[in-house]
Amino acid sequence: MSLIELDGVAKSWGATTALRALHLRIEPATFCVLLGPSGCGKSTTLRIIAGLETATAGSVRIDGREVGHLPPAERGIAMVFQNYALFPHLTVAQNMGFGLSVRKVPAAESAKRLAETAELLGLTGLLDRRPAQLSGGQQQRVALGRALVAQAKVCLMDEPLSNLDAQLRQEMRSELRELQQRLGLTVVYVTHDQAEAMSMADQVVLLHQGSVEQCAAPREMYARPASRFAARFIGTPAMNLITLEHGRIAGSDVGVGGGSARCMGLRPEAIAVVGQTQRGIDAQVVGQEYLGADLVLRCQVGSEVLTVRAPGPQQVPTGAHVRLAWQDADTHFFGADGLRLGARSA
Repeated sequence: MSLIELDGVAKSWGATTALRALHLRIEPATFCVLLGPSGCGKSTTLRIIAGLETATAGSVRIDGREVGHLPPAERGIAMVFQNYALFPHLTVAQNMGFGLSVRKVPAAESAKRLAETAELLGLTGLLDRRPAQLSGGQQQRVALGRALVAQAKVCLMDEPLSNLDAQLRQEMRSELRELQQRLGLTVVYVTHDQAEAMSMADQVVLLHQGSVEQCAAPREMYARPASRFAARFIGTPAMNLITLEHGRIAGSDVGVGGGSARCMGLRPEAIAVVGQTQRGIDAQVVGQEYLGADLVLRCQVGSEVLTVRAPGPQQVPTGAHVRLAWQDADTHFFGADGLRLGARSA
């Protein structure tokens, strides 16, 4: 178990800035996910922790020890890459034990670690195979096994599941999370997939343009997004961000409060289609998408279009006039700067 601390870490190449004074604390034995769109700085952050990149400014500490000047081999870390980086001419056993042979770990100790890790990952019967004879999920396990046999305190993962199909990705998410908890590893995991982040993380660090947009537990980030960017990035379908004009939905006379708010956030699943005699607001269905368990409606109110996540069996024809309702507690208000307002006044 290791505590990781980043204090004012920045990275730039000439006029290009990848990270801007990043402050981050990752507690021991936790699963931390660096989340964000392409180019936000998440892989750069991971590479700086690993020692594959040098920070332009700031410091990196592992268990209180400054490691910015140390090479990767002396930082007590292991890394799993997106492309697995397996040697095609070596067997599974040789790939997993390669790092141990480089470090000149005694043969008996290497064999013991290899056997334990192979059993843990279900690879015992595959040790004599080569990577070309393995499925994508098996190759991913071998890459993970190579990291685990090193018995490092910190495991860094750079989008390790992105090459797998959707069903296998879901299975491997559960396996990785269970493995991290069982071994008490400190994991830093990079992804652009918010479903991975929400299902696996103890701590989500949402990056945007080289800065931390929000750092929180998944439930907190979903329930109280710190900004419009966080509100839209987390959740499927994305949160509705509704333009307000003097406390009313733009282009309508529907008042929602919000004080000085310029925008109201409302998650699609928080909106219900109710009977015409019930309390709510009038809207017109301008489009829809049937997803089996869910029916995603696009409903026009004034000049704004609201996405509504309704039950799949519900049948609402396009063009129909409907009545929408939601609870005041489900509204989120954002100011002109895009940041969440402290009080909800709906």
